[in-house]
Amino acid sequence: MSHNNALLDFENVHVKVEDKEIVKGVSLTIHPGEVHAIMGKNGSGKSSLSNALAGHPAYEVSSGTAFLDGKNLLKMSADERSRAGLFLAFQYPVVIPGVTVANFMRTALKAHRGQDADMSDFRKLFRAEMKELGVSPDFATRYLNDGFSGGEKKRIEILQMAMLKPKIAILDETDSGLDIDALKKVAEGINRFHSDQTGILMVTHYQRLLDYVKPDFVHVMIGGRLVKSGGPELALKLEDRGYEWVEAEMSQGSGK
Repeated sequence: MSHNNALLDFENVHVKVEDKEIVKGVSLTIHPGEVHAIMGKNGSGKSSLSNALAGHPAYEVSSGTAFLDGKNLLKMSADERSRAGLFLAFQYPVVIPGVTVANFMRTALKAHRGQDADMSDFRKLFRAEMKELGVSPDFATRYLNDGFSGGEKKRIEILQMAMLKPKIAILDETDSGLDIDALKKVAEGINRFHSDQTGILMVTHYQRLLDYVKPDFVHVMIGGRLVKSGGPELALKLEDRGYEWVEAEMSQGSGK
């Protein structure tokens, strides 16, 4: 894989949480237009990798390199990473009572664009994206995620992604806790965001999101390492046979 023109390129990344190494040397290159999925059981290090790349202070990148569109990601603060074009959708979106969805989106967009940003287009953009995602207009005045269902929280996150238009989106367990209708809506939003200019890294436990957002590459994470990579068919095989067969292959050292 060529590393020039990569949107996200990280090499031999190790991540520690409270001095315990969780991610043990992971490398991946994502080019514009590509959708990658990292699949693995709970505790395999998938979310730790996502959080570390996004700059979460509890996740320390102890060694390795990471570049976002050619810029050194690890030298940036979390908000600088966001402004540079990285977006992370959380597995458990936070509830912010007292802050309306509209205010939150406006603040996020302003932070993204810079302090002297022209925000005259905000309302029009916000309404258009809400309509596209099938989010009811009355959500604008509700407090962020306060009393929202799982599907509503995820939809608001995808709305934020649509507003910020990042270069690369990391979607961490975006499918968790969603019924099939909510999942389809969220997937529609992801597919609408995706273009030949953007990259997506989906971190997931299950195949089902990948039925709606088609990955170009699927990677299996076990014990803090990417141990196997393939195309979309690999996700189907995992769904069919579980992770045990990969673990069995690893222990045999066959690598097939």
